[in-house]
Amino acid sequence: MNSTERLFTFKVSLIMGVRMLGLFMLFPVMSVYASEYDNSSPLLIGLAIGIYGLTQAFFQIPFGYLSDRYGRKPLLILGLCIFFIGSVVAANTTNIIFIVIGRALQGGGAISAVLMAFLADSVSEQSRVKANAFVGFQIGLAFMLSLIIGPVIASSAGLSGLFWVIGLLSIVAILIVFTLPYAKPKKYYRLSIAAFREVLNPKLLRLDFSVFSLHMILSSGFIVMPLLIVEYNIINMFDNWQLYLPAILLSFIGMLPLIILSERYKKTKPIFLFCIALLIMSQGMFITLNLNFSVFLVILTIFFVAFNSIEAILPSLLSRTASTSKRGLAMGIFSTSQFLGTFFGGAIGGLIYNIYDLNSVFLLTIFVAIIWWLIMTTLPQKVEILEE
Repeated sequence: MNSTERLFTFKVSLIMGVRMLGLFMLFPVMSVYASEYDNSSPLLIGLAIGIYGLTQAFFQIPFGYLSDRYGRKPLLILGLCIFFIGSVVAANTTNIIFIVIGRALQGGGAISAVLMAFLADSVSEQSRVKANAFVGFQIGLAFMLSLIIGPVIASSAGLSGLFWVIGLLSIVAILIVFTLPYAKPKKYYRLSIAAFREVLNPKLLRLDFSVFSLHMILSSGFIVMPLLIVEYNIINMFDNWQLYLPAILLSFIGMLPLIILSERYKKTKPIFLFCIALLIMSQGMFITLNLNFSVFLVILTIFFVAFNSIEAILPSLLSRTASTSKRGLAMGIFSTSQFLGTFFGGAIGGLIYNIYDLNSVFLLTIFVAIIWWLIMTTLPQKVEILEE
């Protein structure tokens, strides 16, 4: 990458990272602290976690398409403003219903597809893999920091204080957007069946289902994992970082050889299948093993190695597969799939926990991962086939 591309990639990754930091901070604390709100139930807590994904999914395609037509920057500012409003709504309530409403509004600021399309527009094809990997690294870093910072803020300021911090982070992201260069909108095209047919091909649908499954497993898992930490007295909420920090750091070390094998040595298919197998293994270990601090740390590390590896590989594959003129639309469908996964993971995971027990949620994630693994066995052996 040249210096201009590096600076642009850094700014985009900061916007994505700051926004995702705010979202991820809720994961390790929501299912614990939301139980203190009026009208709280496992189903509504799961809905509060997942409803963000539903509204994200609903608006990703319109945001992606409108950014193709009117430019990326105006849509980024609009989305972050909506996200800020949702954060304020959630920060000013003691009723779980309004937490759900605030989370739904947060999801209305659906800028993920726009950001990734903006990045693909502004970075050469030769540098795109590096740029996407850097953004993936920033998201991973945000995830790591969120698991440390979220419990600390929530334990001192409550869930309301955490939502105020998230609102402040969205303002920081808006300020960074203003520093991005103006990009001329893409050539106008009508949002037609033909346009959708072009981006709903088997090559892209595999990637869409992959990101759906990955984030369904993530959101379902984070309904249960914080509750297991409390139930088994693994560690108190304020000191959660002592569990999550080493797990994330070890996972970054573990994912590096997998990313190198995937990108440099073109071993995408076996790495994908291996990572899905790791996810299945981690979910099964939660059910079958006697949980203590050391065991929990090992399971989390395995889970994050798989999650972070797949999260880094998928955007690179998508950017090389989607056509330039409809990249915003393709990214919109990809992001829609991601956030539908978040919604269904939270909603169905909460419902299953409400009816059955914690272990039943892991049975759901194992089932989804097995179906995903079977579908990905049809992935071409060489990534280059995806570029045809």
